[in-house]
Amino acid sequence: MKSQTYFLTITTFVLGVICATAQKLDSNKGIVNNSNSPSVTFKSIEIGDCQWTDGFWADKYKSAEEVMVPHMESILTGDIGHALNNFKIAAGLKEGKFQGMHWHDGDFYKWMEAAMYIYANNRDKDILKRLDSYIEIIGKAQEESGYLHSEISIKKDLKPYTERRFHEMYNSGHLYIAASIYYRITGKTKFLDIAVKNADNLYKVFSPEPEQLARFGFNQVQITGLVELYRTTGNKNYLELAQLFIDMRGRSKVKPHPTVRFNMIGDMTQERTPFRKETEAVGHAVLGLYMYTGAADIYAETGEKALINSLDHIWENIVEKKMFITGACGQAHDGGSSHRDFVHEAFTLDYQMHNSYSYNETCANLCNAMFNYRMLSIKGESKYADIIETVMFNSALSGIDIQGKNYFYTNPLRRSEGQHLGGTDYKTRVPYIPCFCCPPNLVRTIAKLSNWAYNLSPNGVAINLYGGNTLNTRLLDGSKLKLSQTTAYPWEGSVNIKIESCKKAPFDILVRIPDWATNTKLFVNNEEIPVSSKRGSYVTIQRKWRRGDVIKLALPMETKLYTGHNRIEETRNQVAIKRGPVVYCLESADLPMDIDVLDVYLPSKTVLTPSYEKEFLGGVTTLTGQVRLKKSTDEGAMYPSIEKTTWENIKAKFIPYYTWSNRGEGEMTVFLPLIWE
Repeated sequence: MKSQTYFLTITTFVLGVICATAQKLDSNKGIVNNSNSPSVTFKSIEIGDCQWTDGFWADKYKSAEEVMVPHMESILTGDIGHALNNFKIAAGLKEGKFQGMHWHDGDFYKWMEAAMYIYANNRDKDILKRLDSYIEIIGKAQEESGYLHSEISIKKDLKPYTERRFHEMYNSGHLYIAASIYYRITGKTKFLDIAVKNADNLYKVFSPEPEQLARFGFNQVQITGLVELYRTTGNKNYLELAQLFIDMRGRSKVKPHPTVRFNMIGDMTQERTPFRKETEAVGHAVLGLYMYTGAADIYAETGEKALINSLDHIWENIVEKKMFITGACGQAHDGGSSHRDFVHEAFTLDYQMHNSYSYNETCANLCNAMFNYRMLSIKGESKYADIIETVMFNSALSGIDIQGKNYFYTNPLRRSEGQHLGGTDYKTRVPYIPCFCCPPNLVRTIAKLSNWAYNLSPNGVAINLYGGNTLNTRLLDGSKLKLSQTTAYPWEGSVNIKIESCKKAPFDILVRIPDWATNTKLFVNNEEIPVSSKRGSYVTIQRKWRRGDVIKLALPMETKLYTGHNRIEETRNQVAIKRGPVVYCLESADLPMDIDVLDVYLPSKTVLTPSYEKEFLGGVTTLTGQVRLKKSTDEGAMYPSIEKTTWENIKAKFIPYYTWSNRGEGEMTVFLPLIWE
């Protein structure tokens, strides 16, 4: 009898602990779960509230669902991508050696996150079954302490947290994000339990602030991951630890571990200057932008003014002095910082914007969008959504081909005959990149993009991105709202937003007017609404909305020429072409045979005619017009005489930048020299 009583007592206690733990978990399902974050203006909608229905982003999402995610799964779970094999070996389920880059675990977590977004919409039980089987293997690979990093576990001679190059915390950060998303979508805690166990170990190791680890942070995805885990579990240790990793930057004078290469310190890893004193974007662009994203997440929870001050300075430095017209970041493969530190894949000097040798790693471009999504949430200002849109239509999508199976690591603005891309060995997209960080990063972003299309404002909803979709959500007061959006954007500028159902009381609908859009017109039920002459802002429409009300946004899709800042030597007397949010380029496939794209000049008065071509490059609007071809009889000379130059008019077709290199290896340029007429 006593044993039965003891058993019941223990059982009751265990169930009580389980229930108490479950009650602590946040049931909100935002992709960035800032529903309870005190220092944000815009809140996230819940995962699945917005779904693409038709048009540009619906097509890209369909490709993600049917091609990108399944194809990538076959790579990462097979003998090419190695990732799942590494977990199996670490778990004792398979014999073999670790293969892949140090951060390969994180690549797999990113792919898992992408698959979860697909499952959230289609509820395909086979996807969930496979994910659960992978989680089972990952759980077995985790060490008793909570440590989880397949390479270190497999290579018995290595010890945890001794060499920053192994990217242990980068992998952990992606684990925390993926596990939080998995819990929000499925309600199951097994993956979350693995993440929590790992985060508890990370807290145990780093929270005492041992001097030898004061400079250990490297690619700092763990900051965002810890904040997201804090939002999910309510455990303040994770927020405290995230803030510690920001505090550590630039504070320690201790020399790094002897195994740290000389070029992986200083500005390269954002550790020369304490974060709260930083005024510019420095060093490795991916490392920096992940850290800025994490700092923004911390600010959303703490409201610390010093953090947002630094973030504002950094954002302005990126956008005004170091970002390409495509939204791309990371100017050079190798270069120097403003302090003359060596930097790699990096932000370099202000206005140093080479075309042919621009690096623009796909991950950096995507992280730029992630950073701007956090800033959009914090500030509620449309300039951040403008950057997201620019990245997604240009330097993000250029990272994958229109079939969804081949990838770019770098995204330069020009390629000429024989040139490799941005210091890499590649001349075109390839089916597998050994450094596989970019492909799953891009695929997960395409899969989750509908969650960025809208935000919840204090008294309504903000429309951030345009594309055919439905929104079925709840406003912050709990009332239901259903909208539908129909548009052929970005090829056409007409956007219709229809109210399907809503509350009776007045509320706000914030309509974004892109910064590029001049003379925009806005209507509600065919009645024109005044639009401020200031572009790049939200127009707030407050009224008693009724079912059937229609907002019509008329964006003028003008083709415009853009030149660079006068301090950008590489673009002096050159122009780029944009139509709406889409940047265009000239590719050798659209020129007569044997013509070098570098010999093509654009007359300032050329009329570029748009034409939608449904069967071309996945369906795009192209631009055609007259250009000038320069010919020289002094060909091959280093400095040919202009007297030996003749000109010829030819017709050229311009294509969206993101579609280049889908027709074989060739030349391409975004900026063209201008002939003033």
